[in-house]
Amino acid sequence: MDYIMETAGLRKSYKGNVVADNVNIHIPKGAIYGFVGPNGAGKSTVMKMILNLIRPEAGEVHLFGEKVTDSSCEIFKRVGSIIENPYFYEKMTARQNLELHCEYMGFPNKERIDEVLQMTDLQNTEGKQIRHYSLGMKQRLAIARAILARPEFLILDEPINALDPEGIREMRTLFRRLNQEDGTTIFISSHILSEVDLIADTIGIIRRGKLLAELPIEEIHRHQTEYLSLQVDDVNHTAALLEKMGLTGFSVLDKEFIRIYDSDISGKALSKALIENGIGLESIGRKHDTLEDYFLSKIGGAKDGKSPENGMV
Repeated sequence: MDYIMETAGLRKSYKGNVVADNVNIHIPKGAIYGFVGPNGAGKSTVMKMILNLIRPEAGEVHLFGEKVTDSSCEIFKRVGSIIENPYFYEKMTARQNLELHCEYMGFPNKERIDEVLQMTDLQNTEGKQIRHYSLGMKQRLAIARAILARPEFLILDEPINALDPEGIREMRTLFRRLNQEDGTTIFISSHILSEVDLIADTIGIIRRGKLLAELPIEEIHRHQTEYLSLQVDDVNHTAALLEKMGLTGFSVLDKEFIRIYDSDISGKALSKALIENGIGLESIGRKHDTLEDYFLSKIGGAKDGKSPENGMV
């Protein structure tokens, strides 16, 4: 397979704390690779090592088939990136910041500035200094700068942070367009797993500096299981009732949620049984396993007391 970026045995530690441990990532050319993990898992550190912003203690990074070294400046002209909190000249406008980036990258096509401002919906901000931008506008500008020089490879660390739902949808559409129409390979990290599920075709899961899994998202989707999700006020009483009803294919997730994998039981019959036995039923519905379920199975369950039924990790 033709990989646009590979890492081999990347390792990094700070004050004895290992934040990246033998990380081996393989990103195929033309892929959208979703990089997910809990906060502090090592996602940003790995991305910084790929960009040569920090040096690994061990291991190698290969971009476009070449080993990254301190003299790899030309390679990075083919890469666009957002890492953590992007810096801008606050007393300049978006256009002025992008003009400086053009000069820094040696990219002569300044007409491209109008294109990326339009693509990120910042075309009507002429004359407005960055210090007057909202966090969402700054994030849009960071995306505009990352795609300005038509990079072949985009590295995006939490690119939808601070965006409202409409902004997230617009950027998702933009990333797909860049991938499908321009052939841009995208390496994207996010804690919003539902968004990664919508856009990525390959997934890497990292926890405590270790890459736990790397696989096509189709493989996850292929093994999705349908289940009946219950939210009740007494899971112990509910579990006892389910066993009495002869149901064994169920799982108690936490203090509120139970999943029933027996396909023969109807939601209507179950609701009636719960009510007749004095069990408070908050919600019931059929669902499928998601990327979040797969993620939680890999890292060992819900984090910070949050249920897998409730969204973000």
